[in-house]
Amino acid sequence: MDKKKKRNFKYFVGIDVSKNKLDYAVVFGKELLFHQESKNQPEAITVFMGKLRELPGFTFAKSLFCMEDTGFYCNYLLHILKTKKAFVVVENPIQIKNSIGMIRGKNDKDDAVRIAMYAQKNSAELRQWVPKRTAVSNLDKLLTIRERLLRVAVALRVPLNEQASFIGRNESKLYGKLCEQGIKGVKLDINGVDQSIKQLIDTDEHLKKLNAIITSVPCVGVITAMQIIITTNEFKDIRCAKKFACYSGVAPFKKESGLIVRKSRVSHLANKNMKRLLHLCALGAVRFDGELRSYYEKKTLTEGKSKMLVINAVRNKLIARIFACVNQDRYFQKDYSKFKA
Repeated sequence: MDKKKKRNFKYFVGIDVSKNKLDYAVVFGKELLFHQESKNQPEAITVFMGKLRELPGFTFAKSLFCMEDTGFYCNYLLHILKTKKAFVVVENPIQIKNSIGMIRGKNDKDDAVRIAMYAQKNSAELRQWVPKRTAVSNLDKLLTIRERLLRVAVALRVPLNEQASFIGRNESKLYGKLCEQGIKGVKLDINGVDQSIKQLIDTDEHLKKLNAIITSVPCVGVITAMQIIITTNEFKDIRCAKKFACYSGVAPFKKESGLIVRKSRVSHLANKNMKRLLHLCALGAVRFDGELRSYYEKKTLTEGKSKMLVINAVRNKLIARIFACVNQDRYFQKDYSKFKA
């Protein structure tokens, strides 16, 4: 068995990232050397990197930089650290918070120190940040815009439908007409984003192939496929179906203590958007996929299982199908067997 490569870091830099500023905490061994605050701008970040070079024996190769994932607020910092070929960890904020234990009080300096101490304590297990390809980053932005437009469309349309039965018919028509152009405009924008997504997929061979494999699974659409590709970073960050099920909030967990045994339930700690998309796929599968429809009917009608429990099982089956196809680099086949001649 191959042994895990030991990492010998000398310096640990914890960074608390916000929109306007960065808080750095530099740790040597288990000792806090100093804390510094700077603007979240390339010039200020470069100045701080120059200060690090003045530390005795400092090299970027022997230093670990750790920060919480705060989305695009990390972009300047990540770009500069990438050019320095530094070892960078972008961690889930909840993971860091839960690892610290009970804490009282909170400020940016303390957060930076806690991140640095977390990095120092867990350096052997932390996974290096892998940047997304430009095509995947652009796809992520397009899907974010699409989600915002959908929320705007719902915000315009739903109140009109709800109030229609409570106000006069003439008033309802008037209010609908006043919002008509706005709703049409949002629909046109959504169509435009969909065309941009399609064009991006068609011009990138790897995205095109992954999309074809994922959407070969019945009832899994392009938007769901693209969201899976983004959240897994093209299956580089998450390679296991069970881990993805956990990330998506569809993996049930037991809750037992002594004689108290409760039903297994899914965790609320999840990517809710991914869970929503998988739920829609599962609803389609129990209607249109013969195998999964039979499974759903057997569990609910014959065995009397809860409908939501079975729907969740279907979500897990879809995830298993997707990851099996991607990991084996093949399209979905209903009667596939790897032992076939």
